[in-house]
Amino acid sequence: MSQDLVLEIFSEAILLAFKLAVPTLLIAMLVGLIIAILQAATQVHEQTLTFAPKAIIVALALLAMGPWMCSSIIDFFNYIVDLMQRVTL
Repeated sequence: MSQDLVLEIFSEAILLAFKLAVPTLLIAMLVGLIIAILQAATQVHEQTLTFAPKAIIVALALLAMGPWMCSSIIDFFNYIVDLMQRVTL
């Protein structure tokens, strides 16, 4: 196994992790920003008001994006298995 192949695998893994994490993090950030603006406007500073909606919306987003995330991970796994077959032959 060459160094170039290892670097390719690691770069693909990091790119996949980035692709899977960014949508969820952006949704959490936007919801947090909206709630912070509402809290600043109404001067209600309750901790559960920040956490509960963000947790619910992130969970719904993960449920909605679950099939896409799962297929991306399966594609990466198939890519790794294909590379392993090519290296051993």
